Amino acid sequence: MFDFIRPFIFNLDPEKAHDLAIKSLKINFLPESLFSVQDEEMLSLNLLGKDIKNPIGLAAGFDKNAEVYNQIFKLGFGFVEVGTVTPKKQSGNAKPRMFRLEEDRALINRLGFNNDGSEIIKKRIENNIPYGLFGINIGPNKDSSNMTKDFFRCAETFFSLGDYITINISSPNTIGLREFQKGDSLRNLLSGINEIRKKSSYRKFFLLKISPDLNDSNITEIIDMVLEFKIDGLILTNTTDKNREDLLDKRKNEKGGLSGKPITDLSTKLIRNFYPSLKGRAIIIGVGGVDSGKSAFDKIAAGASAIQLYTGMIYKGPTVVKKIKKELINILKEKNINNIKDAIGSASN
Repeated sequence: MFDFIRPFIFNLDPEKAHDLAIKSLKINFLPESLFSVQDEEMLSLNLLGKDIKNPIGLAAGFDKNAEVYNQIFKLGFGFVEVGTVTPKKQSGNAKPRMFRLEEDRALINRLGFNNDGSEIIKKRIENNIPYGLFGINIGPNKDSSNMTKDFFRCAETFFSLGDYITINISSPNTIGLREFQKGDSLRNLLSGINEIRKKSSYRKFFLLKISPDLNDSNITEIIDMVLEFKIDGLILTNTTDKNREDLLDKRKNEKGGLSGKPITDLSTKLIRNFYPSLKGRAIIIGVGGVDSGKSAFDKIAAGASAIQLYTGMIYKGPTVVKKIKKELINILKEKNINNIKDAIGSASN
C-alpha cells in the first residue's frame, strides 16, 4: 500500500507529510501482528537493561514531541527514542527547512530542535507509559545563555522517565552545539551529567549522540572521556553537514544535516573506529542509511549492539522494519549465527 500512496505523500512538503504520518499513527488502526515475523527470537537481546524483541530502533527526530511512541512499538520496532527535547518550547528555524533528495535516497534538514518543551513532553510521557525500551533525546534551546545548564535541566526532568537519555551534542543546526564534542566543554558536561546519574544510583543509562564529521583527535578524546566518566554508550551517528560531492539531487547544497543512504558507509566506518576501545565497556547504537537487513547487519558486525533508522522509513514506509527483520534473520541463518548478539563486532574479530 505504501508504494501505491508514496507519490501522493512525496507531492507534499516533507514537514506536512511528517505531520500526516503522526496523525495517522494516532488513529492506531494497524494490528501489531501485521509486523511480526517468523523466528524473530533470533533477534532478541538485552539492551540497556531491558530484554527487547529485536535491535531495530526508531531514531530521534520522528516522534519529536513524544506523541506516538507506543504506536511505533506496534510497527515492530525493538525500541524507540523521542525528541530532541529542549527545556523551553521552541519553533525551530525558518521554513522551508526539510528537503527530500529522492535521487539520493536522502534527507537534508535544518529544523533546529522544534519541540513542545520539556514540561509538556514530561506530562505527556507520564500519562502514557511506554510499552518498551524508551529513550529521550535532549538538547539546549537555541537562545540559551548557558547550553550546559540546559542539558542538566532536561536530564533532571527526564531521568526518572526514560530507560535511557541521549545527550545530543552533534546536530549541525544549533550554533555552538558541536563544541561539546571536545575539550573542557565535554568534560564539564559529562561531569555534571554524572552528578545527576548519582541520584539514580547509576541505574539510569546515558548515551552521547556523535557527529560523523569527527577527526581522529576528536575520536580519541571522546573515547577517553566516555571511559573516564563511565558513559553507557554512543549513538553513531547524527547527520552530516558535509559529504555532498557525489550527490545527484539538485537540492544537495541546501544548508542542514544530511541523512540517509549517502552517510551509510560514513557512520559504519566510525563504528569500526570506536568499537575496539569501547568493547565491553560502552555500547554503540549505529545510525545512518539503515533501510535493509544488510545495512543493519553491517553496522552490527562493525560493533553496534543495535541500530536506529528514520530516513529509511520515509522512503520505504512503515513495513521497513518487518523487511529488515526478515532479511536479518536470513543473514544470520546463512552465517550459522544463532542470535543477533553473537554478530556484534564479528567483522572485527
